[in-house]
Amino acid sequence: MKKTLYVFNDGEIKRKDNTLCFETNEGKKYFPIEDINDIFIFGEVSLNKSLLEFMSQKEILLHFFNYYGYYTGTYYPREHYNSGYMILNQAENYLDEDKRLLIASKFVEGSSKNILNVVRYYKNRDKDLQHIEESIISLQDRISCCTNIGELMGIEGNIRDIYYKGFNTIIDNDDFIFEQRTRRPPKNELNAMISFGNSILYVLILSEIYKTHLDPRIGYLHSTNFRRFTLNLDVAEIFKPIIIDRIIFTLLSKKMITKNDFEEDLGGILLKEKGRKTFVQEFDKRLITTIQHRELGRSVSYRRLIRLELYKLEKHFIGEDSYEPYISRW
Repeated sequence: MKKTLYVFNDGEIKRKDNTLCFETNEGKKYFPIEDINDIFIFGEVSLNKSLLEFMSQKEILLHFFNYYGYYTGTYYPREHYNSGYMILNQAENYLDEDKRLLIASKFVEGSSKNILNVVRYYKNRDKDLQHIEESIISLQDRISCCTNIGELMGIEGNIRDIYYKGFNTIIDNDDFIFEQRTRRPPKNELNAMISFGNSILYVLILSEIYKTHLDPRIGYLHSTNFRRFTLNLDVAEIFKPIIIDRIIFTLLSKKMITKNDFEEDLGGILLKEKGRKTFVQEFDKRLITTIQHRELGRSVSYRRLIRLELYKLEKHFIGEDSYEPYISRW
């Protein structure tokens, strides 16, 4: 199985025959190209045109993060699976307001149901989340009544705000109090973890979109505009609760990340490199974890689950099947 390569050290990445050579002050490491799915680069890394040509040839995306762990951009090789027919159908589903609203509402529905299942998972483990569950259900019932994207985004935001209020009960740790959602920069440790986790999920989904006929620039819940990519943000809404949030709860309950793994910088709180490495290790572990897929009747990994979600979208756009989001069992 191909894997994601995470690079935290500073150095130089070169092509060496049919392998990648990563050279640092400590020495050289070699990685067979056939084993690599994509590359996440967090360190200060130099590379050359020869390497980028090799990445294009092997259809490998390079995702870059800055010193603070913020995503800065992607080397996105020329698409090999581009389909004019698919792009036209994606565009039609965006330009038709009713069709766009239908797809966007499915993303919010999938997100809210997966959020609800995470809440119920912890409620069944004696966490006092009854009021959170009831409030989410009440808002969930209003998704189908939305008449435009603005209303839908409002409902989605309200559901997530209520869900976040349950984090303190789930985590039950005075060092990690949620307060409110803050971004760039995150104002506390929990926000720093959420922002970092969401960011790596966005780029992972971008890597998966690259291997389909879909165009990542056409989103539905998140407006298609001058931002480079939006479809990955849409799809991430479904998987954030069951991948990123569950990872956060695991890392904190097992004390794999503590308050010492954070620092004040840029007017906010950021994960230190050690914390980012720990998070990425758990993220990678989660992606290869398999679950029983009800429709397929066999086990699939979480990474495969994301790809299957994209295939369902493809079928929706070309009129083969109506899109229904993945809903977890817990």
